[in-house]
Amino acid sequence: MKIVKIITFLAFAFVIGTFLCSNTQKTEFSEKALKEKITSIDANQISFQEVLNQYKGKPIVMEVWASWCGDCVKAMPQMKELQAQNPDVTYLFLSMDKTVEKWKIGIEKYQIKGNHYLVNGGMRDSFGKALDLDWIPRYIVIDKNGKIVLYRAIETDFEKINTTLKSLN
Repeated sequence: MKIVKIITFLAFAFVIGTFLCSNTQKTEFSEKALKEKITSIDANQISFQEVLNQYKGKPIVMEVWASWCGDCVKAMPQMKELQAQNPDVTYLFLSMDKTVEKWKIGIEKYQIKGNHYLVNGGMRDSFGKALDLDWIPRYIVIDKNGKIVLYRAIETDFEKINTTLKSLN
């Protein structure tokens, strides 16, 4: 009986440890993520590092979304409110849509204002894995020096995102 309790405890500790490690606050993107190629709105392939370099010097709110994602669509009014409250922030939208056509239709349909890129391969491909992507919409806040200050936020975290942005000023 004692061995069963020990094994149960060790299994529980492993699961909790794995969960806590996967939800830790990262302060920078992995080399793998930075090297990944994504598609710009004008159909050019560009590395994620090059994208981030374009906006260095300003805080960034990055939203990972897709036009087929109900939670993403539901959160769009909150994103528009966040943009109105924080006009000096760069808004970077990374789409997980499967086609360029659906991606561009989604941008137009939902009138999404910001800088747009399409992730090649979707959520479970190498870029999604490099971001520890397990849910969309997903929000990441990056300070003007390129440091991640909020790594894992979802559609219920807009107050937290706004507070984080205000703390950067």
